[in-house]
Amino acid sequence: MNILEKIVAHKRIEVAERKSLYPTALLERSTYFDGPPVSLKQYLLRPDMVGLIAEFKRASPSKGDINRFAKVQDVSLGYMQAGASALSVLTDTEFFKGSSADLTEARKFNYCPILRKDFIIDEYQIVEARSIGADAILLIAEILTSDEVQSLARFAKSLDLEILMEVHSEAQLAKCCDEFDCVVVNNRNLETFEVSLETSEQLADKIPAGKVRVSESGIRSAEDAARLAKCGYQGFLIGEQFMRTSDPAKAAARFVRELKELTVQEGQTV
Repeated sequence: MNILEKIVAHKRIEVAERKSLYPTALLERSTYFDGPPVSLKQYLLRPDMVGLIAEFKRASPSKGDINRFAKVQDVSLGYMQAGASALSVLTDTEFFKGSSADLTEARKFNYCPILRKDFIIDEYQIVEARSIGADAILLIAEILTSDEVQSLARFAKSLDLEILMEVHSEAQLAKCCDEFDCVVVNNRNLETFEVSLETSEQLADKIPAGKVRVSESGIRSAEDAARLAKCGYQGFLIGEQFMRTSDPAKAAARFVRELKELTVQEGQTV
């Protein structure tokens, strides 16, 4: 059993437990449940921004602790002041040391779109995402069948959530459906954890028309993002590169500034 299989197996147990502790009817009473979501897609396409989805990430199964004691309020506010288009918050506890409370904390202090980053396998988690203040969810093609992808996507749309589908191979693009707003190409192979920006480059032209293109993992500099922008990517999801520094917001601000400078020099629109 590889790490991804372990995560999904644990997630099934976790979701079953949460269903018994916090029924859907209770989640629907949240003050955030009926609030109007903010469009992540629209923010990524804003001409005055560079498409950065800045991620709050405490740890990962491949890298261990990254920034266990970072404060959500400080980092998320700093990201937005740095010019990020949106926030991504990892809510998995067992493997990434995050929590739903992290996302809700970010929601309290930010009006930008927020992506719930987790391993979603059940409609319950989508209701939960709405209840904690998320505007968008991530569906990972690697862990879902085509039927599951379509069913979960339709349910998310019924709750007015935007959907990002994560893929890391051409075969997984076949699971894409109309409900998706963005396609996220993960440059990290979720089975081997090897990382290569060539994954995004190879899949760029194969992403269905009308879907916002986002690249994640292995983007270590503004030069990397500019390279991907030339392939048509409009969003860049970055977490670890910022979170490993003593000041994630400062690192994000430098990235935004340098990417703007590069695109001006090359006459390119991100």
